[in-house]
Amino acid sequence: MPRRRAATTLASSLFTLLATTAFPALAEDPAAYPTKPITIVVGYPPGGSTDLMGRLVGTELSNRLGQPVVIENVGGAGGTIGAQKVANAAADGYTLLVGANNELAIAKLVTKNVKYSLNNFTPVGLIGSQPMVLVASTKSGVKNANEFTQLVKKNPGKFSYGSSGVGTALHLAGEMTKEQGGLFMTHIPYRGVAPLTNDLVGNNIDFGVFVLSSGLPHIKSGKVIALGTTEAKRSQATPDIPALSEFPQFKNVDITSWFALMGPANLPQPIAAKLKKALNEALQSPDFRKKMEAAGSGVASPDVDMGKFLNSEIAKYTKIVKFAKIEE
Repeated sequence: MPRRRAATTLASSLFTLLATTAFPALAEDPAAYPTKPITIVVGYPPGGSTDLMGRLVGTELSNRLGQPVVIENVGGAGGTIGAQKVANAAADGYTLLVGANNELAIAKLVTKNVKYSLNNFTPVGLIGSQPMVLVASTKSGVKNANEFTQLVKKNPGKFSYGSSGVGTALHLAGEMTKEQGGLFMTHIPYRGVAPLTNDLVGNNIDFGVFVLSSGLPHIKSGKVIALGTTEAKRSQATPDIPALSEFPQFKNVDITSWFALMGPANLPQPIAAKLKKALNEALQSPDFRKKMEAAGSGVASPDVDMGKFLNSEIAKYTKIVKFAKIEE
């Protein structure tokens, strides 16, 4: 009897081994998606504008897809470490990216170390955008974009402007302004918005570029002077601040900080369709719009053709990068 039981146990073990090696577990049916929590990767620490977008979108997706959505902050290298993680992830819809133009469209143009491209992602949809704003320190003495232009043109090379780093959307907005206005200024890259703010408020630098939501508290307090926003039209969040494009010398300035939901390449169509439907429903939700506007961001149209949008943005950035000779 012991031998018979041993033989039975051995046969059972061999059958289990063969079953698990010869017949691996079947992949989840895309039509059943999602059946477990989803992770949204954000390539920045908590508290920034991209992190906020990720959390707002995560809540909306969770409500509409019926599964928890977890935010994973993978900071470093201007968002590219987080983007690379998603590019390398399984194309099953359980690892997504809420990314900004810095890591999705600009980094590849200025940094040789970036190994991924847009071909490594499946675009789900555009979430929203907000303009940047050109500001002046109180010591500069300028009150508007015309005075700014006159001062810098009379003193080529004397003045500097700061941004949150080389190759960021803020840097490119500053260079676009220089190109359009025919201005000669030096770019001073800072390691984030906080040290830039300190130097502008402390009158250690004359000009700077902020994302609107970051600059607004300092504009309202009078610590810096708003010269103009960088989108083609005035922001609904700040109708009293003119767009730079309203001034003839800057009529073609049009650049924003935008945010998009992306999955890894080759995301199955049924999964991509479910995510897109959930995102589009969020974009049309009055509650979501209210939260986005409170964060200083406009909401994207659900009808945006992501392929055309991304290609046009990259073409725009390529021109600026070549003009400014930006390279890391």
